[in-house]
Amino acid sequence: MNDYSISTNCIQSGYEPKNGEPRVLPIYQSTTYKYDTSDQVGKLFDLEAEGFFYSRLSNPTVDAVERKIATLEGGVGALCTSTGQAATTFAILNICGAGDHVVASIAIYGGSTNLLGVTFKKLGIDVTFVDPDAPIEELQKAVQENTKCIFTETISNPTLVVCDIEKMAKLAHQNGIPLIIDNTFATPINCRPFEYGADIVIHSTSKYMDGHAIALGGVIVDSGNFDWNSDKFPGLSTPDESYHGMIYARDCGKAAYITKARVQLMRDMGATPAPLNAFLLNVGLETLHLRVERHCENALAVAKWLESNDKVSWVNYPGLESNKYHELAKKYLPKGNCGVVSFGVKGGREVAANLMEKLKLAAIVVHVADARTSVLHPASTTHRQLTDEQLVQSGVEPELIRMSVGIEDIVDIIKDLEQAFAQI
Repeated sequence: MNDYSISTNCIQSGYEPKNGEPRVLPIYQSTTYKYDTSDQVGKLFDLEAEGFFYSRLSNPTVDAVERKIATLEGGVGALCTSTGQAATTFAILNICGAGDHVVASIAIYGGSTNLLGVTFKKLGIDVTFVDPDAPIEELQKAVQENTKCIFTETISNPTLVVCDIEKMAKLAHQNGIPLIIDNTFATPINCRPFEYGADIVIHSTSKYMDGHAIALGGVIVDSGNFDWNSDKFPGLSTPDESYHGMIYARDCGKAAYITKARVQLMRDMGATPAPLNAFLLNVGLETLHLRVERHCENALAVAKWLESNDKVSWVNYPGLESNKYHELAKKYLPKGNCGVVSFGVKGGREVAANLMEKLKLAAIVVHVADARTSVLHPASTTHRQLTDEQLVQSGVEPELIRMSVGIEDIVDIIKDLEQAFAQI
């Protein structure tokens, strides 16, 4: 399947039915699998044979989707999780423990900020948040002896900061650590971070990959390019006594990282996706290449319309020539950015909230990146506990509206904006 284009792989990769088998990926709604001998099951536990023995670790439906996503991102393997937050958690815990340190972009999803800055801190993992736009010499100052990874996003949610992936990869690799990047907003259709030096990619599959807001999920993808045989990563370079003394870096080749994540973290923490959710995700993936193109086309049209509206104080969309990240977007995202546009309304928090209530086609929902156009006013919802001053400090201005532009007819989306703006 690697010989096919990414569009074809969205549809064809992962599941290849044999003669007389179902044309469509089946839902294997089973927790366990029958074998004739204990020896057969033992070989599965020892990773000496391929197959399934318990769906917490692997399931045929989930496995097919993992293989598809690995193909789309150009990785050696993938691990699906129950949510995007679980994917972020596993990706970092797979190489970090008490006493370790992470350098993370300050321009990341709020849930990830809280995970790193609050929950991981309770586990003994420290984090230093950095400005991703800073020069590499400045960023280097944040790296410590116990730093185990760099964490960032291709396009940040909701501030739409475009990451200079090559710069971040250089920072990571000159310190002998991996770059982990959340590619949710860009998707592999618009950016494949491994091609620019990233080592691990994660997604909240609940967003564009699902595309219909029907199934929570996440995924971790391993590039297979990082050398884990280092004293910095004893979990990968020394025997795992909980798994027969396996040394992942020695015994699993390029798939060392993703194998450890499955047989150790998924085994013990069990953030397993349901087979039905994996099936629904696969249905979404089959049209990912079509939907992403339409999302980006519509979002750029909306951004240009907003930019010309005298009731709008500012517009943030990397596809606009006026945007500070436009050149980076052309380099890393030449086919398009994403379907999310952030903008500010003159008059502040109250006017922004009022505008959203006047919209008819666009719905107010705490979600982003699905087929339907939606809006959210962080200052009065997810960040409502903050003062205006605190909002500005966090990068979320009081007047900011996050608009997730869907794949409806652009004429109807613009008409909805026109009638709403006419009422404020």
